[in-house]
Amino acid sequence: MIDTPLYLTFVIAALALCVTPGPDMMFVVAMGGRGGPAAGVMAALGVAFGAMVHALAAMLGLSSLFAHLPVLYEVLRWAGATYLVYLAVQALRDRSSLVGGDDGPAPAGRLRAFVKGAVTNLLNPKVIMFNIAFLPQFVNPDRGNVTGQLLVLGLTLVVVGLAVDATVGVLSGRLAALLRNSRRVARGLDVFSGAVFGALAVRLVTASD
Repeated sequence: MIDTPLYLTFVIAALALCVTPGPDMMFVVAMGGRGGPAAGVMAALGVAFGAMVHALAAMLGLSSLFAHLPVLYEVLRWAGATYLVYLAVQALRDRSSLVGGDDGPAPAGRLRAFVKGAVTNLLNPKVIMFNIAFLPQFVNPDRGNVTGQLLVLGLTLVVVGLAVDATVGVLSGRLAALLRNSRRVARGLDVFSGAVFGALAVRLVTASD
């Protein structure tokens, strides 16, 4: 079913795409910086979950709804921006990081990191549009089962993205843990996270479709 040379080209392209700093990576860096390595990894898992849902939606043709109902695209985009603004305000108002200790977030905190990553990705309709534009370029119709090929490509992109984002989450979390003993640095990390979330919200509503 899979065209092996074409698939290997796709893997290289996906890796190049995922290691290039983008909104998902910056979100994971912010979450790892605030909550430590575990939060960074859970945020990456949440982003990967959202990306998988988007890939499945694109494969099933659900993205065609955007063409017939453009208001749906706008609703999702503004909902995503609003959620990011909420996260920005939450980060800027947070004082928990000013309390010492580097044991990492509690299980409930890890779950919140996962949910935040998933919700942020799911409320970004641009991810679906990207899948529509990117994945079909690596499908070989002569091999048949186009839907199956899209599924394999979509899952591969999710796995590659998860590997990169989880690594970034761990590294940012460990660096933050080393610096967090300083109250000033800890507060700076929260401000940085809030700025990242705010910038992502602006990007979501202002970037050209």
